Amino acid sequence: MPYEQKTKPTDASVAAYIDSLPTIKRQEEARTLVQLFERATGEQAVLWGPSIIGFGEYSYTYASGHSGTAARTGFSPRKAAISLYLFLYDGALDGHLARLGKHKASKGCVYVNKLADIDLTVLEEAVRESMRLLEKWQGDEQPK
Repeated sequence: MPYEQKTKPTDASVAAYIDSLPTIKRQEEARTLVQLFERATGEQAVLWGPSIIGFGEYSYTYASGHSGTAARTGFSPRKAAISLYLFLYDGALDGHLARLGKHKASKGCVYVNKLADIDLTVLEEAVRESMRLLEKWQGDEQPK
């Protein structure tokens, strides 16, 4: 049976999803991030799966042959931390992350506990650079 991608764009309302978040603070932070990401990407917010707010999309194919579509960038306002989905391969945004403020980073995700912990101007720069790098990467060999 072929692989079916679980996280895909939906027709669900981003505003309704944000309104359903458990705290007023997380709702406010999500609204702030929607504005920041829309400004930085020029894309409208779309709910991917049940909890990722994505901006733009791209197609990928790994060396294994696995392929799919993903949001170019986005975030998920989770209870414990906000997950920011950026292009982090090969230290691409290390300079931005060094100036971002309090965060944790993994292979493709930056985690912040609250927006007050980070510099939103640096985040907006990082989102723009992430979009630029992903656009360039689309024509090159894709990371593993």
